[in-house]
Amino acid sequence: MSDNIKNIKKIADNRSARHEYFILESLEAGIELYGTEVKSIRSGNVNLKESWVEIKDGEAFAVSMHISPYEKGNIFNRDPLRRRRLLMHKREINKLFAEVKQGGLTLIPLSLYFKGSRVKVQVGLCKGKKLYDKRDSIAKRDAERRTKRETGRNLR
Repeated sequence: MSDNIKNIKKIADNRSARHEYFILESLEAGIELYGTEVKSIRSGNVNLKESWVEIKDGEAFAVSMHISPYEKGNIFNRDPLRRRRLLMHKREINKLFAEVKQGGLTLIPLSLYFKGSRVKVQVGLCKGKKLYDKRDSIAKRDAERRTKRETGRNLR
């Protein structure tokens, strides 16, 4: 178990998704990539900000995930915004599809990381926040920051 934790190297995090959505559930999925895309990911040229997951014909796809073209990839580079297939078990895909259709939820890529030598995506089953929910979470975060600052002053 501890070997898996040591082998995880985070590449990108979708912080805006954590602000815009309530994350109800998350799971790990592999992603189908080409060689130049993996090299570009290793150098950190990936953006998850406006991406989402779409389920079509029993397969899950990451849509609008921007992986910049590899500098030395020339003719082997692919379209930076192409749909990339996510590698998940059929029963997981069917379960997520049912929850998305029934509950009006959304599938969002939350983070991208290396697990050993493989690229993995953490996919979250999310529900959109309303404006007042966003304000509430910002107020809670500020209050926690303020109390942490105050307790830090009292310890000195």
